[in-house]
Amino acid sequence: MEHRVVGLETEFGCLVRDPRLGPYEEVVERVKDAVFRDKRWGLLDLHTRDMYFEPAEAGGFLINGGRLYIDAVGSHLEYATPECRSLRDLIAYERAGQRLILRVLRELRLYDKVSFYNNSVDHFAGHTFGCHENYSVDPESLSWRHALDKLVPFLVTRQIFAGAGRVGGHRLTTSWQTKLSTRHPADTVFVDSAYGVEPDPTVDFQLSQRADHILHTVSGRVRFSRALINPKWDQMYELSRSPRLHLLFGEANPSEYATFLKVGTTILVLDLLEEHAVPAGVELAAPLRALKEISRDPTHRWLVRREDGSTISAIDLQRLYLHAAQKHFAGRDHETDEILHEWEETLDALERDPYSLADRLDWVAKLSMIQLFKDTEGLTWQDEALYSLDLEYHNIDPEHGLYYAMESRRRLVSDREIERAMEEAPRDTRAYGRALIVRALRERTVGEYMIEWDGIFVEPKRTLVLADPFHSYKDEAEQFLRRL
Repeated sequence: MEHRVVGLETEFGCLVRDPRLGPYEEVVERVKDAVFRDKRWGLLDLHTRDMYFEPAEAGGFLINGGRLYIDAVGSHLEYATPECRSLRDLIAYERAGQRLILRVLRELRLYDKVSFYNNSVDHFAGHTFGCHENYSVDPESLSWRHALDKLVPFLVTRQIFAGAGRVGGHRLTTSWQTKLSTRHPADTVFVDSAYGVEPDPTVDFQLSQRADHILHTVSGRVRFSRALINPKWDQMYELSRSPRLHLLFGEANPSEYATFLKVGTTILVLDLLEEHAVPAGVELAAPLRALKEISRDPTHRWLVRREDGSTISAIDLQRLYLHAAQKHFAGRDHETDEILHEWEETLDALERDPYSLADRLDWVAKLSMIQLFKDTEGLTWQDEALYSLDLEYHNIDPEHGLYYAMESRRRLVSDREIERAMEEAPRDTRAYGRALIVRALRERTVGEYMIEWDGIFVEPKRTLVLADPFHSYKDEAEQFLRRL
């Protein structure tokens, strides 16, 4: 899959068990500060990247080429992987961010008092946060406005293998408000109106943690106007030669296999779009309705209505994309063939018996665990203990997370590879050159600097543009450092 650069951004939930530590916002700030203290893991931003979401010193770039920062709206810790060109690299770097957080918690002696979660919903407060996906795209190959019509049905239906699963549901109330005195200042710019959220007692368990909160197929706004796709510039000055597609509707998958399948199949569908090879008949009559219906269907038949009025199962709709990808890309490279094989195997298994995938798909694993506990303890789906189990499935600590308790879970990367990803950047993307400079600047006394995804500036007036995400910039970075 070396023809495309990919990356993930994960927003973490934080649970503080000891009230003496103060509110979670202060704890998150302490964790962030510890990451960048003494420039150990990276360099703190000196400049404001975004006046609303990422002010100065909210975070910075790491020695592995990624970023760790606090999103000011919600005060949650967020980790972005470096740019990757292989799926196993992507998984290793995503896990590396989690390991970094855990290591800092131990150093701060907060390990038994604070937990971080890669879940995507707050059951009680009604908040939702995500795991966003980024894909480099070829803007010359197609009209993206037209292409989105054929991408959306894939995104709506891929939750049958990519969903993280959740107990219960939320429904958005009709009491929309246009002015909220408690809103963050960013909301005066980015929010037109806000809605209320309340528990939906009609739902026991569903595939997606975020489907209940998605209101649009495409939207430039992310609060109270959430969409499947969030158009975004690549970075501050848009120096990159390869723009990115930013997918907002995604959920953090504890399962390495689910992450592999989610991102790998999406890459193949983007390949189909760029070659104008998506088959006819995939368009849905009401994509957002189908999104929620699939997520909430307890029968697992997952029927959706197409634009022509006919119905089709989400499995068979996925097969339309699969068969087109097999026809055009089979034999291209090893990773492509692996994705095609696993995609087909997973769809067949979902049709035969979804529970046979409990060792690799998050929603199946979580449902199996919670169903067993509920039946053993004689509980109902409304019991709060089930919400706690749901949350602990996403605990990023291998010693406590329920996902890690599954001995049969499918692994795709080793602990050694994850440890290496904490320290080293991918060697086949611009993350490598960026990381070389970050690592070197830790040891030097420099004045002002600005580090971005697509460029680096260091006083006095030294600039390195990282326009090509597919280039390592090793030689250019070394030359840049010699000139400082």
